[in-house]
Amino acid sequence: MPSFDVVSEMDMQEVDNAINQARKEIDGRYDFKGSKAELTWDKKEVTLLAEDDYKIGTMVDILRTKMGKRGVDLRYLKLEKIEPAGGRFLRQKITFSQGIEKEKAKEIIKFVKDAKLKVQAQIMDDKLRVTSKSIDELQATMQTLKSQNFEIALQFDNMRP
Repeated sequence: MPSFDVVSEMDMQEVDNAINQARKEIDGRYDFKGSKAELTWDKKEVTLLAEDDYKIGTMVDILRTKMGKRGVDLRYLKLEKIEPAGGRFLRQKITFSQGIEKEKAKEIIKFVKDAKLKVQAQIMDDKLRVTSKSIDELQATMQTLKSQNFEIALQFDNMRP
């Protein structure tokens, strides 16, 4: 039976490239000269460290711009609150959301059922498997899901005829 998977995964190599480009721009910018502005990444989250809100905001804008140019969907980024980091520094953490959460998966399944398409959708860990007897129905489902905004980035994977 034909099927495909609905996933929400980002290309980690492109994220790495975007973060490295953002670091280079921050190191070379005139408004950051003579101040401690730091961008660190531990493969799970990005930590921004700077002296004031303005510099943190500028670093977030630089990072978003670089990720956008590299083709990374900005809906993956989850910005946390700015917090004091000791002394006169502020810290902001940015986490990446990957995978489809259970509540969001249920919302997508409900949307597919309400669209009256002849497909079955089921939750498999952090992705959805959509099956049907007809490949045309699967393609219509993909188009329907692309047209809807679920506030997460969706990709379609493992199309099996």
